[in-house]
Amino acid sequence: MSASLLPAASPGSSPKQRANSRNTLIAGFLGWTLDAFDFFILTYVLAQVGAEFHKSVPEMALTITASLMMRPVGALIFGLMADRYGRRLPLMLDVVFYSVVEVLSGFAPTYRAFFVLRLLYGIGMGGEWGVGASLVMESVPVKWRGMLSGVLQEGYALGNLLAAVAFWTVFPHWGWRPMFFIGGLPALLTLFIRAKVKESDAWKSNAVARKSWREYFRAVAVNWKRFLYLVVLMAVMNFMSHGTQDLYPTFLQRQLHFNTRTTAIISAVSMLGAITGGILVGLYSDRRGRRRAMVTSALLAILVIPVWIFGPRIAALLATGAFLMQFLVQGAWGVIPAHINELSPGPLRGFFPGFAYQIGVLIASTAPVLEAVMTRHMTYSQAMGSFALVVFVLGALVIACGPEAHRIQFAADS
Repeated sequence: MSASLLPAASPGSSPKQRANSRNTLIAGFLGWTLDAFDFFILTYVLAQVGAEFHKSVPEMALTITASLMMRPVGALIFGLMADRYGRRLPLMLDVVFYSVVEVLSGFAPTYRAFFVLRLLYGIGMGGEWGVGASLVMESVPVKWRGMLSGVLQEGYALGNLLAAVAFWTVFPHWGWRPMFFIGGLPALLTLFIRAKVKESDAWKSNAVARKSWREYFRAVAVNWKRFLYLVVLMAVMNFMSHGTQDLYPTFLQRQLHFNTRTTAIISAVSMLGAITGGILVGLYSDRRGRRRAMVTSALLAILVIPVWIFGPRIAALLATGAFLMQFLVQGAWGVIPAHINELSPGPLRGFFPGFAYQIGVLIASTAPVLEAVMTRHMTYSQAMGSFALVVFVLGALVIACGPEAHRIQFAADS
């Protein structure tokens, strides 16, 4: 991601400020990309890992749920650290932590050990997003916050895409364990963060936690209504995301009987749609507002459901449906880093958006298990299609009824 690919900074910004904005975006993007890569590896090899441990797909889906359930713990720990000590140090510690746990997952001798490691991995995954997003959103130009929010968030889609590539290239030759070993590479990102990324000016002016924890938690209590709304918002957003992604490779393999190569290609195409949607819908939100962009994406996604999951067994048609679905789902998601950071009080921004996000993840962590259980009574397409319809309608309502703080100045909101 070179400087030429980033929008021009504000006229009054210095070369050092522009360089730091660029480096911060790169660090946040790569941190979330590699975190998502580590998470999605398991979704591609769920059945194969289960076969080695003699467990069913619903039992293996519980390991995905385990990671999702522990993400609030990571958001709490690293979010509080980010408001107390700044964004950089907690981000570096978090990246090292989840990288080590991912490598250890590849050595797991039993299902129980694997399950525990996925619980620990969830802590690391939960900590990265909130700290990284607050650091990036506080560092990039306000004018382009929505579009760059989309770039940041679609690191998640790129991580999925890279996991699909690893499934296509690594798994057929060496099996599932080496795929987790690759997950140790993100630890190298800490060297870049330490050398090239500066602390957020907004944090320096809003660090209430450095003065008194009592004052800090009083500020949290005062803003409980805003926090509750963000939790509900992030719950429906995560139902939209995990409900359309986590069991999709399994659907392609189990119901449509596609091989590894075709599954990887269709999944990769869907993530190209996600990346494109995240950036374009994020840019649209800069022009027309966050809520309008997200509601439009959710409603259009309803129209795409038939092509996405109920079409004939034609790879090209399914790939088109997958592209469009993730364009819209992750298009709405691309607005989220900007939207919920703008809605979060300045002194609490390291903790508030990330913890609300991960509580929403906890609520939505049942999505893959619910869909897996539903497949006992219906096909994968029927289960995933009906699930998606419900959450898209609910998501549009929650977004439309909520507040918006489009382009608020972070440095002045303390």
